[in-house]
Amino acid sequence: MTQNKYYFQALDNFPYNLEETVEALNYAISFDGQNPETLCLLARVYSEVLKDYETAKAYFAEGFQEKMDSTTLPIPYISCLINNEDYAEAEKLIDYAIGIKGIDKATLYYQKALILERKDELKLSLKELKIAKKFAFNQNFMSCIEERCDFIKKKIKDLKSKKSKKKSSKKLKDKKESAKAASKKKK
Repeated sequence: MTQNKYYFQALDNFPYNLEETVEALNYAISFDGQNPETLCLLARVYSEVLKDYETAKAYFAEGFQEKMDSTTLPIPYISCLINNEDYAEAEKLIDYAIGIKGIDKATLYYQKALILERKDELKLSLKELKIAKKFAFNQNFMSCIEERCDFIKKKIKDLKSKKSKKKSSKKLKDKKESAKAASKKKK
């Protein structure tokens, strides 16, 4: 077995008992400091709990170098990159990870949609969510995707209504200004 018992203890305690998670991770790293799953879990502590994205990125990258075809590393690594607003790097990793056999492609497309949403490319985001639906194989995740679609559609609708209000208020303002200009000409 390539994993040591300390990694499993850390995994069992994460994220609910951080003290024991960190203690077990320290033992796991001393046992095998290059184990990609151990490095991934340590990176997740930094990313998800401590919000220290730069340190997390370093551990994710180190783990990814050890095992380029890992199915456990890319998804939390991409989440870290998204939270750190490293969108270009996250998109490159998604494009690479989609080719990894056995990886959760629905989550990868969902993450791609999140990036596009954050970049205000809402229609493209909806297209990625549509692809994510094709790869979703449980009802909970399908519901999550559908809720995100509804949320983005509402955003699009709100943006359209704001634009139309701005246009109508601009037209009204232009009419008032032209009426003022016409009244000044009469004087």
